[in-house]
Amino acid sequence: MKELVEIIAKSLVDNPDEVVVKQTETPKGIVIELTVADDDMGKVIGKQGRIAKALRTVVKAAASKNDEKVIVEITQ
Repeated sequence: MKELVEIIAKSLVDNPDEVVVKQTETPKGIVIELTVADDDMGKVIGKQGRIAKALRTVVKAAASKNDEKVIVEITQ
C-alpha cells in the first residue's frame, strides 16, 4: 500500500522529491502517513478534499483484496 500511495502522490505534486510516505501498523490497521511540501498540499487535498478522498478510496479498495484496513493521513 505504501508504494501505491507514493506513486499517486508523486504524480500529483510539483516537488516529487519531497514526498515522504511512512507505514506503521496499529491494532486498528495499517496507517499510511503522507507528507508533502507546503506548496503541494493543495494539489494532494484538492478542491473540497476530493483528491484526498479519491486517494483514500483507491487505497481502501486495494487493501480490501487482502482483508486489511488502511488509514491514509496527509500531514505537512
